[in-house]
Amino acid sequence: MAYFITGGTGFLGRFFIEKLREREGDIYVLTRKGSESKFEALQERMGDQADRLIPVTGDLCQPLLGLDEATVADLKGTVHHFCHFAAIYDLKASAESQIATNIDGTRNAVELAQAIDAACFQHVSSIAAGGLYQGTWREDMFEEAENMEHPYFATKHDSEAVVRNECKIPWRVYRPGMVVGHSRTGEIDKIDGAYYFFKSLQKIRNVLPPWFPLIGIEGGKFNVVPVDYVIDAMDHIAHLDDLDGRAFHLTDPEHHSMGNMLNIFADAGHAPRFSMRLDTRMFGFIPKFVRETLANLPPVKRIINTLLADMGLPDSVMMFTNYPTRYDNRDTERALKGSGIKCPDLRDYAPVIWDYWERNLDPDLFIDHSLEGNIGGKIVLITGASSGIGKHSAVRLAEAGAHVLLVARSADKLEATAAEIAALGGMASIYQADVSNLEDCDRLAAEVLAKHGHVDVLLNNAGRSIRRSLELSYDRFHDFERTMQVNYFGAIRLTLALLPSMSARKQGHVINMSSIAALTPSPRFSAYVASKSALDAWTRAAAVEFSDLNVRFTTINMPLVRTPMIEATTVYNSMPVLTPDEATDMVVEAVIKKPKRIATNMGIFLQIQNALAPRVSEVVMNIVFRMFNDSAAAKGEKKPEEVQVSNEQVAIAALMKGVHF
Repeated sequence: MAYFITGGTGFLGRFFIEKLREREGDIYVLTRKGSESKFEALQERMGDQADRLIPVTGDLCQPLLGLDEATVADLKGTVHHFCHFAAIYDLKASAESQIATNIDGTRNAVELAQAIDAACFQHVSSIAAGGLYQGTWREDMFEEAENMEHPYFATKHDSEAVVRNECKIPWRVYRPGMVVGHSRTGEIDKIDGAYYFFKSLQKIRNVLPPWFPLIGIEGGKFNVVPVDYVIDAMDHIAHLDDLDGRAFHLTDPEHHSMGNMLNIFADAGHAPRFSMRLDTRMFGFIPKFVRETLANLPPVKRIINTLLADMGLPDSVMMFTNYPTRYDNRDTERALKGSGIKCPDLRDYAPVIWDYWERNLDPDLFIDHSLEGNIGGKIVLITGASSGIGKHSAVRLAEAGAHVLLVARSADKLEATAAEIAALGGMASIYQADVSNLEDCDRLAAEVLAKHGHVDVLLNNAGRSIRRSLELSYDRFHDFERTMQVNYFGAIRLTLALLPSMSARKQGHVINMSSIAALTPSPRFSAYVASKSALDAWTRAAAVEFSDLNVRFTTINMPLVRTPMIEATTVYNSMPVLTPDEATDMVVEAVIKKPKRIATNMGIFLQIQNALAPRVSEVVMNIVFRMFNDSAAAKGEKKPEEVQVSNEQVAIAALMKGVHF
């Protein structure tokens, strides 16, 4: 007994061939010219039975699959099972490619099976052959299929029609459900179907604890089956007598709603569950043409596409939000009776499926997360680069291959930083400028663009911080002017000068150094917080305007860092604050991931607390305010005060590390 397999190097095909280890006979595998390496990999999987595999060079899209007369003659009368797995199982594939492969390819396979007098044509179809049938789709139903506007559904239906109407030898059809990985190993080779939702669940898990209740949608019914069940069932049925001319649903008797399926995989991935699920059928009262008209409006389509992209979902997933079909598989169950083959419970093998995806197929595994891969060869302009965060960031980025443009007022310190970078083999250029001077910002931008043509990354790091209570600021209005001049006006003046070149190139990244103080009430820092809050608001507006031009904006809400900026406040000498290296890690994260905002867990907590209970935040920070005094510098005293730090002050500083006091 010999087998002829199309799609033998594909996902279902190779598992089926492995299953044939338990049976006897040669296995002819259609192999496309140039894909010999895939056949060799298949041989490796077969181990000591590799010699049973016989490659047959051909092409699915050619008549008789591209086989010459001699090969057809050699195969004639030798093949009992002609198993046709080859097809496109991809909702995103073009209609032309699906027609060529799924329909024309099936017709070519049927013609070859007849030409070699195969005993039975075993056709692997799909539950998609029923389209989006409203109700229960039985195994003996075919012509009743409906709602097949999508080429995936249409070509699956029409390819099965080729078998039913044109195949002159006995045939059997198998309609697997949404196939996922092996129930014991999780093995699968691509992301589709249920896997589309995994990235969204992972993102939610990364920001919320597992107990956090979510609101989702109930959605339509999903029928998920592991590949080993599909193969075991098909192998068993294919070798039974008196079942020709029938279709078999290789499905799970239990159908899961979208919401229930997501919760099963959320449990597997330790993500929050969707505790409340809305039934989208509640919007059924809106006429279909109204819904379609709204969905096709360009602004609506862009919003939907952006949301789907952020969640890692393809456009085609929208058709499954109300998947209407249930699949009756009683013929399959009767055929499998006594074999011990049954579909396992999704809840039992979901953790294996999730684990394999996260270890092998998570798209983030294939993204270059290295600093070198994201910044190497790029031009990075850093203001305030002569010391502190700016200097440490410049050294780190230059070491990773960036050409850093160092900007500060002090030429001597810039030269020292440039020398340190050169010693590490990096590249740096010096630009002496005062960003509090708007004309200097214009000059700086003009010189940089004239010499380098563009800037890939702008890090607005230069800043001024003033720690002084309002009671000591009644006659110091210039404090507010000075902080705004550097932290706000200087930053946006320089950014505005560089944005035209970024938008013209449709490429650029602006990183604005803000403060944790902008996320929560921060006494004694009113001048500083006002300037940083202004920069935050401006950044949000700019990000919206340049969103479609591929110019990204990131705000870093930096906690207190031990730099020269805080040296005037001697009480900080006894307080735990971030080191410049820790602060630079946040800059590196901004460069690599390009998020909208980067903040510490403490900063996020304080922001949420202030949003939910603003009065509580006010009282808490007032208590902290009274625990600490103004520095000698803030009082106008030239001699630094001797600070005696209490245990209570140390405790609160440790608890609220990085918060401005």
